[in-house]
Amino acid sequence: MSDAPLKGWHHTPNVPLKVSPFFQWPLRPVAMLRWVWNSWFLITERLIIVGIAFISVAFFQPQLAATQTLAFGWIVEIWLRNIVLMCLVAGGLHLYFYTYTKQGQRLKYDPRPLMKNGRQFTLGGQIRDNMFWTLASGVTVWTAYEVLLFWAMANGYAPVLTWADSPVWFIALFLLIPVWESFYFYWIHRMLHIPFLYKHVHALHHRNINVGPWSGMSMHPIEHIIFLGSVLIHFVVPANPVHILFHLQYYALTAATTHTGFEGLLVKDQNRLKLGTFHHQMHHRYFECNYGSLELPWDKLFGSFHDGTQVSDAKIRERRKKLTNGTK
Repeated sequence: MSDAPLKGWHHTPNVPLKVSPFFQWPLRPVAMLRWVWNSWFLITERLIIVGIAFISVAFFQPQLAATQTLAFGWIVEIWLRNIVLMCLVAGGLHLYFYTYTKQGQRLKYDPRPLMKNGRQFTLGGQIRDNMFWTLASGVTVWTAYEVLLFWAMANGYAPVLTWADSPVWFIALFLLIPVWESFYFYWIHRMLHIPFLYKHVHALHHRNINVGPWSGMSMHPIEHIIFLGSVLIHFVVPANPVHILFHLQYYALTAATTHTGFEGLLVKDQNRLKLGTFHHQMHHRYFECNYGSLELPWDKLFGSFHDGTQVSDAKIRERRKKLTNGTK
């Protein structure tokens, strides 16, 4: 075994994968600044979704006063906006990478095509199955959380933050939400791999051994409730409606982008927009590894980190054997 990349993949990034330099020793301030810069600038998922959140609140969001009373009109308006956003992001990526194959196989992790048929899928095929669960359940739960938070803010049950209250905290909250979501995601993901919850809930998402853009939000309704429930922190942590939009759009829309199956979008043969993460792609193939993200070091601390090398793969295989034997 060696630190060479894994076999059986069409494309692998530079390995070994490393967690955020904020959790490496000795501390390297330049690497830490570079990590933050690369996570947000120049063109990144996060910055794009901040823009989407501001456009949403300016043109496609009812005034907070209107949400004080639950009403069919403004709730449907939010649901339609979220349907359109999901179709534009997941649908657009699917058309670009899989229907019209504009990038061919370049930067594609898994050499296999998406499954057109399969008895394990609700509607008989991977894409139809993924679209159904994403739109029918995912967007509905996403909308329900937005409705709940906006109604709570309008009625004084959840604290509201304005720019005038604290410009520094207003900006800082955008930076902190992805960190909170990384923390939250690891722990709920580990919980969903408890055998009972995996069998009855999380297994639906893991029908996707090879992922595409519609796979990210293809989940059981109970998982959608748990997954998107990270936004409930704003019953304690003050936020502005634009932060609520960013929080849920970031969770829902990056589920599509990070499951694209491609490392990034090529423009003139350069990766201009990072998309799918190899770290999570390995989780879908190997299951019992990489429950979290590279943002926080939980997988490394608890022995479930797969860094993409053959040495790490051997350790994960041994870990999986122990887990399997332990459930017998």
